[in-house]
Amino acid sequence: MTNTQGGPRKQVHLAAHFPGVNNTTVWSDPRSGSHIEFESFRRFAQIAEGAKFDFLFLAEGLRLREQNGKIYDLDVVGRPDTFGVLTALAAVTQRIGLTGTINSTFNEPYDVARQFATLDHLSGGRAAWNVVTSWDAFTGENFRRGGFLAQDERYGRARSFLSAAAELFDSWNGDEIVADKETGTFLRHGSPGEFSVHDDHFDIEGHFNVPRSPQGRPVIFQAGDSDEGREFAASTADAIFTRHGTLDAGQAFYRDVKRRLAQYGRRHDELLVLPAATFILGDTEAEAQEYAAHVRRQQVSGQTAIKFAEQLWNRDLSSYDPDGPLPSVDPLVGENTIAKGRASVRMNADPVAVANEWRELAEARGLSLRDVVVEKTARQNFIGTAETVATTIDEYVQADASDGFILVPHITPDGLGEFADKVVPILQERGVFRAEYQGTTLRDHLGLTTPAARTRARAGSGAAS
Repeated sequence: MTNTQGGPRKQVHLAAHFPGVNNTTVWSDPRSGSHIEFESFRRFAQIAEGAKFDFLFLAEGLRLREQNGKIYDLDVVGRPDTFGVLTALAAVTQRIGLTGTINSTFNEPYDVARQFATLDHLSGGRAAWNVVTSWDAFTGENFRRGGFLAQDERYGRARSFLSAAAELFDSWNGDEIVADKETGTFLRHGSPGEFSVHDDHFDIEGHFNVPRSPQGRPVIFQAGDSDEGREFAASTADAIFTRHGTLDAGQAFYRDVKRRLAQYGRRHDELLVLPAATFILGDTEAEAQEYAAHVRRQQVSGQTAIKFAEQLWNRDLSSYDPDGPLPSVDPLVGENTIAKGRASVRMNADPVAVANEWRELAEARGLSLRDVVVEKTARQNFIGTAETVATTIDEYVQADASDGFILVPHITPDGLGEFADKVVPILQERGVFRAEYQGTTLRDHLGLTTPAARTRARAGSGAAS
């Protein structure tokens, strides 16, 4: 079987995103469970593993969101610590990868490298790190360093952070521990884990205290669509997490990031492109479309519509009717935003222009404020029967719009079950998705090689006392 370019058909990679705090999750649906209790994470992970997914994905939020000076509680509020959740999941799963988002702005390389190396050991080689930067001073107030970094500094620190972490991951070769009980010799070499990092951001040296892990290094993800983010991913990441939901946008993004690999001496297959995607299934196309419309109204209540509009207009719009017309006043432009801790406010580089686009849409189609928010914030990428959704996913992958998808169900934790039961078997029948895991590590699942350990001269090597 061949793809649209006449080459061998690509295998589809699938991951499951526990959605956390965004309005994608309909927490008020009677079928939704807790987003804090471990039982929800366990069920979600085991459904994904039963379907042979590549990995489970956790996003990050370092401060409760606020709007109009109050805690934003229309979405789920609160998010447990990533390492606590993933470490617990390692004990109740066997094969699925465990991917955590950890910030490079407020953490330190030694701590993060130690946590991920430990997770890789405890899970038998299933750890992955989604490296992100933090952009706002509001979040920075939670940390002792305070404040935040300007955009050009954030990626500079992230590059140094990841380079330092790699130095730590590679500081053990993997052959140091002999643990010979007869001779009383534990270490083959006298100075394992030796590292030294001195640059504009870090001034650290010593010995890393976690021996080389099963994958050598965790799989590295980069999330972000900016030019800096794409360049960062092309230079260092194993996979990039994107938001491109259409075929054309996905293909353009795919071509762009793959093109950037050559300048770093990397091959086309050394960086996977994995967009986030939601799905709605029905027994017929019409039923799926009808249900998708119902879910969108659940995700965007009247209150949510007003709050979303406030994030664009940067004004208090609480007196407006969500089922009425859009505000006639223009958005307030400035660095201070009415919404705190929400990255989406940065996406409207020209709020006045976006507001005008919304007004034109409303006028042309007779839409209310809530209707426009529903239309402009739509997230259902795949809507249809199991057969048509499987076909569309396969088409996107074979047409190089992605290498697979990170799926975000709107019901947590059991919403993934319908996809696992109905869509996965069709992909398996078509030979584009695994029926069984072929390896034990996440790098095995993703077709990635294990980085070579650093070979170092060991002056005065010998058993440690």
